[in-house]
Amino acid sequence: MTINLTIVGQLIALVMFVLFCMKYVWPPLTAAMQARQKALADGLQKAAAAERQLEEASSAASEELDEAKKQAAELIAQASRRANQIVEEAKNAAVEEANRIKAGAQAEIEQEVNRAREALRSKVSDLAIEGAEKILEKSVDRDAHQDMLHKLAAQL
Repeated sequence: MTINLTIVGQLIALVMFVLFCMKYVWPPLTAAMQARQKALADGLQKAAAAERQLEEASSAASEELDEAKKQAAELIAQASRRANQIVEEAKNAAVEEANRIKAGAQAEIEQEVNRAREALRSKVSDLAIEGAEKILEKSVDRDAHQDMLHKLAAQL
């Protein structure tokens, strides 16, 4: 194989092309690749930071949710205690009302019993007078013997 001038010319053109590319083409390409690489690295860092923030926000939200659940449970417990207290107060009020009604009824019953006793005493005294009149076959003066009849009614 012979090296002729064409090959030498092509070799010189290739070397000049490589030198031209190394001086003018490669630096902007490498700079663009480095900028792209830096942008990707920054994006990855920002993504990692955003992921950490998301985890922190998620844990904070979880803590807030747990706190809200505790507060809700406490409110429910307080409401339950208050409801039980209201029920007990209502029971006590009902018992007091029942006792008051019972006492009123008892007083009314005693009044009725006393009225019935008085009515019975007057009937007994009337019957005693009638019985005495029949036994004695003469009239017993009611006004004259009123004290005796009252004593008799009191004994009954």
